[in-house]
Amino acid sequence: MAYASARAMQPDAIPVIDITSLRDGSDPTEVATALHAASQGLGFIYIKGHGIPEPVIRAARATALQFFAANADEKSAVRVSNKHRGWLAPGAAKMGDDAKTDLKESFIWGYQDAAGHTGEDHALRGANQWPSFVPTMRPVAMEYFSYAHHVAFDLMRGFAMGLNLPADFFLTSCDRPLSRASFVYYPTQDESCGEEQFGVAPHTDFGVLTVLCQDNTGGLQVTDINGDWIHAPPIEGTLIVNVGDLLSRWTGGAYKSTPHRVINSSGRERLSLVLAFDPNPETLIDPAAVHGDQTVEHTDVISCGDYLLQRFAKAFAYRNQTNTKT
Repeated sequence: MAYASARAMQPDAIPVIDITSLRDGSDPTEVATALHAASQGLGFIYIKGHGIPEPVIRAARATALQFFAANADEKSAVRVSNKHRGWLAPGAAKMGDDAKTDLKESFIWGYQDAAGHTGEDHALRGANQWPSFVPTMRPVAMEYFSYAHHVAFDLMRGFAMGLNLPADFFLTSCDRPLSRASFVYYPTQDESCGEEQFGVAPHTDFGVLTVLCQDNTGGLQVTDINGDWIHAPPIEGTLIVNVGDLLSRWTGGAYKSTPHRVINSSGRERLSLVLAFDPNPETLIDPAAVHGDQTVEHTDVISCGDYLLQRFAKAFAYRNQTNTKT
């Protein structure tokens, strides 16, 4: 079998859902029903009609590539803080105890108000770091964050309606969300890297929902219902979203968080724009609040903030070091 092989995606493996009528309110029920069904399958969905303007996406990509093209000394001026903001160098993330460190590098930021304030009420929320050598980074990144966050809010309303819950069920404590955005850069790789080396090793996402804008390079692979790897190629005009571990837990296992990985064997660089949506840190993740006595899986209630801290401590080596910037 070839290095990091995966099958071509069958047309019905990952559905394509147009959320326009959810966003404008013309027929939210139809979209909610489709989102609910897809989330019980692989938990990966292509989203059309998402509302992020193409110029905003192009500007984000151009700015991100300008940042990643800089040398390590320049990027180190904004190296990741202990609030998980800034540049994560290649080899700084590891998706499992037995996995090799990932080839990717990332630039991470979160919400801030017009004055640049972010709040310091949780260990995963703090000041954004903006590189002086890319002066457009702040406005471009924050504009993309705002649009992508609106997409996440729309989808969370759809999921709630699909579960026969009030539309704002998942959004009642989202005035200070722990959401993070990141530009993620993948160098090309080939068989010489070894069979256990990945852009991102097989993993499930930690939080509630991931909103991903791929470029046209490809490389994302997802496990299907049989546990086999399939390609999840970019589809023009769509985002791809996936259920994270915290939403799976919140829904008592009804919604699926599916393993995925990235192998960039294209021979050219790959860039992803990522929004990881999570509510306020004090939000209680309680499956009984969703399903009552019909909960599919029974787990202890935990806050969003505590859960993410547990997962971050295992995945990012810098969180166990003392010489990171504060």
